[in-house]
Amino acid sequence: MTQEHGGNRDHVIRVLAAGGHVLTLAALTTGLVGEARVLHGTSPTATAALGRALTGGALMAALLKRGQRLALKIEGGGPLGKIIVEADRDGSVRGFVDHPEVELPARAGKIDVSGAVGRDGFLTVIKDLGTKAPYNGVVSLRTGEIAEDLAYYFAESEQIPTAMGLGVYVEADGAVGAAGGFLVQTMPPVEEEIVEGLIARIGGMDPVTTNLRRGASPEEILKIILGGLEYHVLEENPLTLRCNCDRPRIERVVLSLGEKEIASLIEDPGFAEVSCTFCRSSYRLEAQDLRRLLEEARGGREEAPPRPKR
Repeated sequence: MTQEHGGNRDHVIRVLAAGGHVLTLAALTTGLVGEARVLHGTSPTATAALGRALTGGALMAALLKRGQRLALKIEGGGPLGKIIVEADRDGSVRGFVDHPEVELPARAGKIDVSGAVGRDGFLTVIKDLGTKAPYNGVVSLRTGEIAEDLAYYFAESEQIPTAMGLGVYVEADGAVGAAGGFLVQTMPPVEEEIVEGLIARIGGMDPVTTNLRRGASPEEILKIILGGLEYHVLEENPLTLRCNCDRPRIERVVLSLGEKEIASLIEDPGFAEVSCTFCRSSYRLEAQDLRRLLEEARGGREEAPPRPKR
């Protein structure tokens, strides 16, 4: 379900500049963030926080190879609780926030994302790179604004100088007016003059959502950042809010509960209802489904009959 807004499809563009020493990405995510708002019933504050995290996850996943995916877990100790985002290299993104109803007063005329997320906690990045064990990186939260925290993760865990900007503009009625972001990384050897130019242009540019609301495309945002640097478009991919849950996955979740718990569900209430926290889809497993899973949990073995009482 590819999202559209104002005639533009949600997408991410990835370009190389300065002879391959500057990698730059920008994304439009207005549609998918708006859909997430409706799906999870988020307040304006929660919409801004979850929207930034979804956009950040989409940008980071665009750095991976085909078939790879990542997850972000943001736990800052704030009233929103944790934010979880999963993103695939193919452009699929999903996420949720623990307490979507939380709303805080504006701070300096802006949505108080930092206050809602908190700064007393950690950002965890988990990458499934197709190897035996996933890669895990954990850094302390610095600001709770999300973009700065993700940039700090790259510098601290991957030693890659990174600048990141994420934005969600929430209308007076709670709808998402614009959402998107950018990511810039420099790779040595890169001229100091080029780096200084990037820093100056990023520091002086209008917020991402301001540019998007006046009609700028992700590529046009990249042009602002790159200035006159020549660049080569590597690819442009659509982004969608899409969950990968299905009945087999849900059955594996129930199976992980173990024999005792499954047997208890069979006895009372005789069924199991499981909801996906990402897409809110509900799955019902009847008694016969649970008995099949119980047999699987036992490895196909039958329980010995009870001994007669003496």
